[in-house]
Amino acid sequence: MHDTRQAFIDFFASLKLTVVLLALSIVLVFWATLAQVRIGIWGVQEEFFRTFFVLGKIPGTSIPVPLFPGGYFLGGLLLINLVTAHIYRFKLSWRKAGIHLTHAGLILLLVGELFTSLWQEEYQLTLDEGQTKNYSESYRESELVIIDTTHPDYDEVVAVPEGRLRPGAEIHEPTLPFRVVVRDFYPNSALGMRDQQTAAPPSPATLGLGPRLVATPLPLTYKQDERNLATAFVELIGPEGSLGTWLVSTQLVMAQTFDYAGRNWALTLRFARHYKPYAITLLDFTHDVYAGTNIPKNFSSQVRIQTPGGNDDREVLIYMNNPLRYAGLTFYQAGYANENRTTILQVVRNPTWTLPYIACALMSLGLCLQFGQSLLAFTVKRRAQTAARSAR
Repeated sequence: MHDTRQAFIDFFASLKLTVVLLALSIVLVFWATLAQVRIGIWGVQEEFFRTFFVLGKIPGTSIPVPLFPGGYFLGGLLLINLVTAHIYRFKLSWRKAGIHLTHAGLILLLVGELFTSLWQEEYQLTLDEGQTKNYSESYRESELVIIDTTHPDYDEVVAVPEGRLRPGAEIHEPTLPFRVVVRDFYPNSALGMRDQQTAAPPSPATLGLGPRLVATPLPLTYKQDERNLATAFVELIGPEGSLGTWLVSTQLVMAQTFDYAGRNWALTLRFARHYKPYAITLLDFTHDVYAGTNIPKNFSSQVRIQTPGGNDDREVLIYMNNPLRYAGLTFYQAGYANENRTTILQVVRNPTWTLPYIACALMSLGLCLQFGQSLLAFTVKRRAQTAARSAR
């Protein structure tokens, strides 16, 4: 039993394991860099780094098989390797304080990246000049929204996240007088007019815009400049039976409306929203270019932040490399649209954003301390040798 335990300790504290893991990490990064041209940065993160294994498929099938260790696997083993080595191989002493600080920073960096991959959320806030919003939208995830618009002063909204929109799934909400059954769902799709595609199969939709449209499923895309546009066929079923089947899609701008049980309803599939307890208004957007070219020089958005009750009412200028940090969110200037009349802000929630800075500071301090101690020891030794030679 003791020998087995010692064998595990020797393996996880081994310097050879460190070298192997670092070599595999270099291969993983190189492979992911090549793949980024094809699948984009989102795809690289999902397929190479935020996974335990890089998966492939057996030719001619859809069966996934592991091809190479992924970021979670390599990073987890590196973390275990560092911690084990410190516990069993390094002894606390002032002479090795620099090494301890450097390794502590590296451990904190690995832990911070893990927390970032688990907790970070990214949204987009698109604003026209003069427009006010109290929500941002997801760039990748969608939601099915059923809205009771009967009351003239407010809407009652039921939002169903994309994860629940699976073919055959039944959605029961206490506030709805009907059930929602998902007949089909395409995470990415293209819409076309039915009269332009004579060979298209009959539409599952019976009401709304669906009978006039053709939805074609497409492979998921993870490229930075491309977006997945979801489409779903949903059937509403009341106590008396089916109310009809609708085609809903993030490509449809307007919600489809109907009446039932004496109330007015709207049905749509939209990009998931993240509501905030404050509102942001775009006062002015500026897009500067280098003279004589169309090359962007600077983007800037003058925004106004207002909270209910007027507790906070101020103006802020957001531009490249100068984000706004507010209420746990960071607003970056990401782009523009509509001939410089619309700003696009990237909204990021990352509770652990300070950890990489702390980790880098620890590693820098540790390296400076370690090299400083080595330099001091070398200087003292050199002076002693010089004094000894002079005394002869």
